[in-house]
Amino acid sequence: MNRIFALCGWLMMLMMAVSCNHKELCYDHDSHSERVEYKLELDFDCEWEYNIESNVDWSQIWKPEYGISYDDIRPKEPEGVRVHIFNEDDRTETVRNLTKQNATIRFNQEGHYDMLFYNNDTEYIVFEGLESFNTASATTRGITRSTYRGNSLMTRATKEVTVNPPDMLFGAYMDDIYVTKSTQADTMKVTLKPLVFTYLVRYEIAKGAELVSLARGALAGMAKGVNLGNGRTSVEDATVMFDCDMLGDFGVQALVKSFGIPDYPNPNYSRGPYQYCLNLEVRLTNGKTQQFEFDITEQMEKQPHGGVIVVSGIEIDLKTASGGGGFNVDVDGWGDAVDVPLPL
Repeated sequence: MNRIFALCGWLMMLMMAVSCNHKELCYDHDSHSERVEYKLELDFDCEWEYNIESNVDWSQIWKPEYGISYDDIRPKEPEGVRVHIFNEDDRTETVRNLTKQNATIRFNQEGHYDMLFYNNDTEYIVFEGLESFNTASATTRGITRSTYRGNSLMTRATKEVTVNPPDMLFGAYMDDIYVTKSTQADTMKVTLKPLVFTYLVRYEIAKGAELVSLARGALAGMAKGVNLGNGRTSVEDATVMFDCDMLGDFGVQALVKSFGIPDYPNPNYSRGPYQYCLNLEVRLTNGKTQQFEFDITEQMEKQPHGGVIVVSGIEIDLKTASGGGGFNVDVDGWGDAVDVPLPL
């Protein structure tokens, strides 16, 4: 019997020893792991117009007749972001969706990485080339409008594609980040900057505003997309289609989101080849439609990334079937806008 008790006691001591050794290995596991972990502090720069070269400070000269405050146009912070981690060969290694409350990223091992961040709550944004840090870009979805046949004031021979206004897009890129192994998660601060900007477009109707029941517009000459890696807008241009809000006797206006002007920012940027034109289409209370066209190149050159565009002196005249100066009357109907796929 004593031998049995002694044997049981020896087995219990052996189990305790094994258990202790096992815990010691677990506690020391992180120090031997090749994985590297960082906690992210995500921040968003919620500016709706960002024009470094412009001498106009809209926040200081804002007019009450705009019917909305400067700060009311600021975009809201998104709930989550997507991060692409590229290895030294510029290939996607990891893609993760994060929230501000749970923003932790892990690397498989020490080394050099590039990281690309953007908000993941968009509807009209189309992402391209995400397999590489250098080719990652964003565009928006195409749309057609039966009553819009281009802006006759545009001198470019090539007809632009027509697109929806993009959703608000924030982005950040961090190149050649060297991560090292640590027993504790390090902290990395990331500020996402706006890649989509807002234009307050105001159509001031001098005569006949009370005869307008619906209004919509088109902004020609804008960038078709933006490079996520460096923030430069595409060389290709597009026409942004949008609806307007009625403002009583004053006229109509709209908040139009856009990537901004093409090929910007660019240290060798030249504004010469580009032109920007605005269209207004109104439906009158008698069912007729009228269209107006404006060259806004001078205003847009000063505001490459959002701002205020104003056109004035518009006159609505039901007695006039047609007229010069970019004025047309059409009774073919209002027509619905239709989403169309764009070639990537």
